[in-house]
Amino acid sequence: MILPDKTIKELAQNPDSPMIEPFADRQSSEGIISYGVSSYGYDARVADEFKIFTNVDSAIIDPKNFSGESFVERKTDVCIIPPNSFALARTVEYFRIPRDTLVICLGKSTYARCGIIVNVTPLEPEWEGHVTLEFSNTTPLPAKIYANEGACQFLFLRGEDVCDISYADRGGKYQGQRGVTLPRIIQAPKAAA
Repeated sequence: MILPDKTIKELAQNPDSPMIEPFADRQSSEGIISYGVSSYGYDARVADEFKIFTNVDSAIIDPKNFSGESFVERKTDVCIIPPNSFALARTVEYFRIPRDTLVICLGKSTYARCGIIVNVTPLEPEWEGHVTLEFSNTTPLPAKIYANEGACQFLFLRGEDVCDISYADRGGKYQGQRGVTLPRIIQAPKAAA
């Protein structure tokens, strides 16, 4: 079942464990890319922290051995992504996902219509943190991303039953992340000699 606005508001404003904070209880859209609660979702904002991909050293992207040296960090109100490149950012909002809920994210149509794709993997039950966002500029021109404005929409899907093992139970590697978080691999323990 997808959660409606009234349930999202109740969960987000729970004083013991708010699902979203800060939380915008209505859509804000005048002169900006919209954010806030919608009929069946929540449009989150992108913060002003960006890691912009650059390949000045002709590096190879290796998810198992990732180097942050391929990024230039910027704290800015407007991020310029080079043509055919990408940037990492994070949400303004900090999320705490309930144990019976899975969250899927979709990009905003305003960015999609400009050739800018927003990618986020699902937020699993009991995951919490700032969401790391990937903005891909698929165009041959530089592209702008506006900080503190809407970036993507989260849809909250409630399961028919509570899962046996949540993200928190298994000690997920991105649990509690703050800021823009680069790829991580959990290393296998070394065998005893």
